[in-house]
Amino acid sequence: MSERAIKTAGTMDDVSAGRRSARLRLRAAWMYYVEGMTQSAIAEALDIGRVTVVRLLADARAMNEVKISLSREIAELPRLEMALQKTFGIREAVVAPFSGVGGDPTAAIGAATGQFISQLIASDMKIGFGWGRTLMRALGFIDEKAVANLSVISLLGGITKAKQYNPSEFAWQLARMFQADCHLIAAPALVDSVETKQALIERCGLGTVYALAQEMDAVVMTVGEMAASSTAWRFGFFTEADWSSLIAAGAVGDVLYNFHDIEGRLVDHPINSRVMSIPMETMQATPERILTSGGPEKTQAIIGALRLLKPTVFITDELTAAVVLAAVGAEF
Repeated sequence: MSERAIKTAGTMDDVSAGRRSARLRLRAAWMYYVEGMTQSAIAEALDIGRVTVVRLLADARAMNEVKISLSREIAELPRLEMALQKTFGIREAVVAPFSGVGGDPTAAIGAATGQFISQLIASDMKIGFGWGRTLMRALGFIDEKAVANLSVISLLGGITKAKQYNPSEFAWQLARMFQADCHLIAAPALVDSVETKQALIERCGLGTVYALAQEMDAVVMTVGEMAASSTAWRFGFFTEADWSSLIAAGAVGDVLYNFHDIEGRLVDHPINSRVMSIPMETMQATPERILTSGGPEKTQAIIGALRLLKPTVFITDELTAAVVLAAVGAEF
């Protein structure tokens, strides 16, 4: 195991222990009391000792979390989380409560994302961030704390006409909160040619940011949909002809302007070669990959992004989780 992987594994264990313990208890309770699994089977499924399972079940009963009728907090959300984990091979799914059918789940997902980021960040980390409404909503839920030698990397170039936010805005604001170094891709998010892209990286100093990205411990990204509501479309980077040709090529969504199909493959389109983002291969190789997104209109985009990124963590809301699982024919 590489030095970076060892450091990352240790860091993730330390910062997530408190949050994961409660979730682990609820999952163990669900498996035992609802699915009828044996304690030994639960221990194997959760990769913990049987003695730990016994303690978790005892704690769940002592805290009145297990009754004849399971409370919604125990039954509904963990059920969706475990189904997402099983269906898409995710280590941890976080499903935020959201009962507003037809509403915008961005606030709920942003809150869950902010709480997750608060516990994820630690000293000596290099962490990359995408952009979008969900991440901007997350800022208000991130707890500041003292960390040392934190590097924040913006994964996408900027825009020339900002409306509510700029792709680099989230990374910059978060870096200020933690007094961290912030590394930006000082170029437009989309350039006119592959030659321009290579020149900016090789001759204009961006190569150092791209090299630093290869050392990232974690990335946090969102996904956009191929609809008028898409942030990518609303910013006016793409002509109607571009957008139509992307859809014709099979695009269902984008991650940092990298457009993908529902099977998780980057579509064969010139725009994918002109985006000024950290390469998809680099993000796929990062030890911790957090994808946060939601909304029924993003169903296909999310499915494709889950298959493309193979995230270690997926954060969404309960309505989106159910729609995504139903779309792929998963039992839940």
